[in-house]
Amino acid sequence: MPVKTPRELFVRMLSDARHHAERATKVYEELSQAAQDPAIQEALQSRAFIQDKIIKSLDRCFELIGEKPISANGRLQEVFLEDFRRELSEIQAPAAKALFILVKANHLMHLRIAEYRALVAMADVSGHFGVGVLLESCLADKLAFIERTGRLIRRTIESKHAVKLAA
Repeated sequence: MPVKTPRELFVRMLSDARHHAERATKVYEELSQAAQDPAIQEALQSRAFIQDKIIKSLDRCFELIGEKPISANGRLQEVFLEDFRRELSEIQAPAAKALFILVKANHLMHLRIAEYRALVAMADVSGHFGVGVLLESCLADKLAFIERTGRLIRRTIESKHAVKLAA
């Protein structure tokens, strides 16, 4: 379906964000299952849990603008998962696997952050300040996850490096 107006673009992007949020629950659950480190598993499972709040916020955005979500592509996350599975199967060292999982979770989250920043700007420009508040709340959740993941990456590197130095 061609996009003819900025409003149609906003609805499409908001629909994509909602679709990504639904799909992200499964992605984070899969990443969590692949992780062997309990701290990483817990962080990724918690991220999946938060997705429900994000979906509800996005549904409220649609209510506020008087629209319904349209069908979304979702191919990007499918390709991401295919590549993730293939690359993970090639990594044998548990420490490297843990780091790889965290880095991939970070990559995915950075894509979502860019998406939400654009949506917040579009909501503000269109005068939908309540929608902007909801979208900024979703963005804040993603930024918090990036910070937490950064700490886990640092902890993983430090703990694995310390083991290597002791050997």
